[in-house]
Amino acid sequence: MKRPELSNIKSVDEFDRWYWLKEELMTYCKENGLRVTGNKLAVANRIRQFLKNGIRETQSTKKLKKANSKFDWHAEKLSLETKITDSYKNTQNVRRFMVSQVGPSFRFSIPLMKWMKENEGKTLKQAVEKWHQLKAEKKSGQYQSEIPPSNEYNQYVRDFMKDNPNKSLVEARQCWAYKKTRPGSNRYARKDLKESGFS
Repeated sequence: MKRPELSNIKSVDEFDRWYWLKEELMTYCKENGLRVTGNKLAVANRIRQFLKNGIRETQSTKKLKKANSKFDWHAEKLSLETKITDSYKNTQNVRRFMVSQVGPSFRFSIPLMKWMKENEGKTLKQAVEKWHQLKAEKKSGQYQSEIPPSNEYNQYVRDFMKDNPNKSLVEARQCWAYKKTRPGSNRYARKDLKESGFS
């Protein structure tokens, strides 16, 4: 079955049967007067809403939460006792402090940034401890980064390689190239190898 043009899709069910590139979703939004900003998942949900009830989201409905704290993460002197506030930002000031605590290998990883945002009230000492914990997990092979729902390709490749350790990344990509042209789920399934002819 050939994948239809996105402009011809009339229902959410039909839309969800196929894999779409973000560029295709953005083009559809532009052609139908919908807002194009946000990650792929946000844009796709906007299209689902339009297909379901005809609502055109043309501007952001998300209200930014105003921080109560006046703590300036760009300029304040930081210490291990400094508490993470609701105004926390990953600044050069924070980077310099973390480097002074853990060494030049420090990086703002996605898991650490997420932890900082979710742990208002905890201290920078605890942030340093979290950094060491994440580093140890990564070194031991226990840690796997979280893949956003919108990144279907990375999730597919990870699942493929876990299920087929003897296969190559090239083979994973070949199976993905086949999978995304088919209707239905874009998650990896063992039958993909046989159906795509790469088994």
